[in-house]
Amino acid sequence: MRERNPCVYIMASGRHGTIYIGATSDLMARVYQHREGLIDGSTKRYGVKRLVFYEMHETMDAAIVREKRLKAWKRDWKIALIETDNPFWEDLAIHLGFPPPT
Repeated sequence: MRERNPCVYIMASGRHGTIYIGATSDLMARVYQHREGLIDGSTKRYGVKRLVFYEMHETMDAAIVREKRLKAWKRDWKIALIETDNPFWEDLAIHLGFPPPT
């Protein structure tokens, strides 16, 4: 069975706010879950609804390896990674068809 578009993603509550790193095989569904507060825990508690970074991978295993590496990074490194392509922490989900988060 072929995996669907595995990726690593970073969600944030706002610019330089709370960040969450995850891996998924369905980015659209995962963003929806975060946006709607369907995932209990810190992302729901701190309003982490903005997609600020994502990168696609060939396999889910590769995405999980990258996710674990990013989670081990210092916060400054994570911020630098986000700001390389998204300096203003725009919500990239809007470009995928989602409305701005509420």
